Amino acid sequence: MKQQAFNPYLPSWEYIPDGEPHVYGDRVYVYGSHDRYNGDVFCLGDYMGYSAPVDDLSDWRCEGVIYPKTADPMNRDGRMNLFAPDVTQGPDGRFYLYYVLDGVGVVSVAAADSPAGPFAFYGYVHDAQGNRLGDRPGDEPQFDPGVLTEGKRTYLYTGFCGHTDKSRHGAMATVLDEDMLTIVEEPRFIAPGSMYAAGTSFEAHPFFEASSIRKHGQDYVFVYSSAAMHELCYAVSKRPTEGFVFGGVIVSNCDIGIGTYKPADMPCVPGGNNHGGLVEIRGQWYIFYHRQTNGTWYCRQGCAEPVHWTADGQLPQVEITSCGLNGGPLKGEGEYPTYIACHLFSPEKLLYAGKPGQPRIMQDGRDGDEEPGYIGSLVEGTVIGFKYFDCRGVRRMAVRTRGYVHGSFQVMNRWDGPVLGEIPVKSSNVWTESQADVALPDGVQSVYLRFCGGGASNQGPAGAIASIRFICD
Repeated sequence: MKQQAFNPYLPSWEYIPDGEPHVYGDRVYVYGSHDRYNGDVFCLGDYMGYSAPVDDLSDWRCEGVIYPKTADPMNRDGRMNLFAPDVTQGPDGRFYLYYVLDGVGVVSVAAADSPAGPFAFYGYVHDAQGNRLGDRPGDEPQFDPGVLTEGKRTYLYTGFCGHTDKSRHGAMATVLDEDMLTIVEEPRFIAPGSMYAAGTSFEAHPFFEASSIRKHGQDYVFVYSSAAMHELCYAVSKRPTEGFVFGGVIVSNCDIGIGTYKPADMPCVPGGNNHGGLVEIRGQWYIFYHRQTNGTWYCRQGCAEPVHWTADGQLPQVEITSCGLNGGPLKGEGEYPTYIACHLFSPEKLLYAGKPGQPRIMQDGRDGDEEPGYIGSLVEGTVIGFKYFDCRGVRRMAVRTRGYVHGSFQVMNRWDGPVLGEIPVKSSNVWTESQADVALPDGVQSVYLRFCGGGASNQGPAGAIASIRFICD
């Protein structure tokens, strides 16, 4: 690769959650919704396109706006936002984008001649009489479409199930004709919501939202967000519209369920809702998902991790990391931005983002400003973690800090491990580097910083840390 790949995989000032990855030709394209930095609701922006060569997952190219929210005839004034989309290539070779606006329960479709767009409005999913799916008596509202085309049929997966809403039954699968709009098989429920999951394989992880569909061998693999919201789960069937059985959790955006380096029920970063999909790139499978930043639910960024199928077709849960698409650990040398931290928690260890005054990944400027991300709002005991670095000959480390940070950063290679070095820092109104001797052992490892000292208070601007630097022999 031209350079190393990090999580998040797009520029730090880009907020594209709900990522659905697809390989078309020699590039992988990611289709997601578009949050706004400091936005107060989900999905305020137009759909943006990003793609990368399949042989260099560090080299992401912005394709620009591929579909503006005012392109839908129901939304010429832009009052409704574009929720999570998906794209499939139709039997005619064109590319079709499926989405739902935030104020309606019908599925809109746009089409393009290229996977990079631009897409133009094409129509609404409807039955043979022209009645729109989601508008008809007895229809459940459509939401978060995932699509898969095989031959002349396209399978459309949708649904949203609130935790106590008995009117929503679960995820639905609908079959469309080759025109990509007309229903040829009515919706069938394939995964139950929380009110109907008792006694099924989905009982502990009922369907909530974020339908996504892929094919692995002869198996249809349905990925979804469970009622816990922070986890992406999967179910498997030999048939596209029935017979799905719960398979397991693929990833949690706060690592709940991972008990190898911490208690399994301990969140390593405040989580929130989750959405993503699977993709195979040059023989390696990945799960794309998103994380919460800026201390809210409305400022999400795309991440990805490699996953590995077992011999019997299962997907064990993977850790969230800083190195994602890199193909291995990052080099334990040089400088790294702190926004690639995959672990960030205060002594409270919150499960969900949103509590004021907590450390957070943020940026200067406004939405759209190409300002690099950093970690701000440091409080006493803040722990910042990176996974993984391959360290060789690291004898000193440096940090760049700003604001009220009079104290030190203790360096560890486990979140609760022994202190391997301590970097004193002083308050400054500009980014200032401080360094100290640190005895990091050689080898692949995590790197953690624990902040000890003043943080957000009335004594000055909240403390922030922009980067860490490894200084080798």
